[in-house]
Amino acid sequence: MAVYILLSKLTSEGRKTVREKPGRIQEVNKEIEKLGVKVLSQYATLGPYDFVNVVEAPDNKTIVKVSVELGARGTVEITTLPTIALDEFVATVKGK
Repeated sequence: MAVYILLSKLTSEGRKTVREKPGRIQEVNKEIEKLGVKVLSQYATLGPYDFVNVVEAPDNKTIVKVSVELGARGTVEITTLPTIALDEFVATVKGK
């Protein structure tokens, strides 16, 4: 399974939803998991992004489904970052 970082920015509609129903965030996590992605950790942040999620998915196609599904709702904009484990990164740089 691959690990991805999802950087999320709420739209004005998304901020309204969170203000009115803060528990909606956990509901979305359950929806993400039904699409085959496991939420490993989630943080609310201050700054250019509202949330940082660390998730695990079987492949890029699965994470694309999540990004498109959530983005199509108009409540959030997502930047998806694929990750490489540090040991794998070091081995790659060393040429192994």
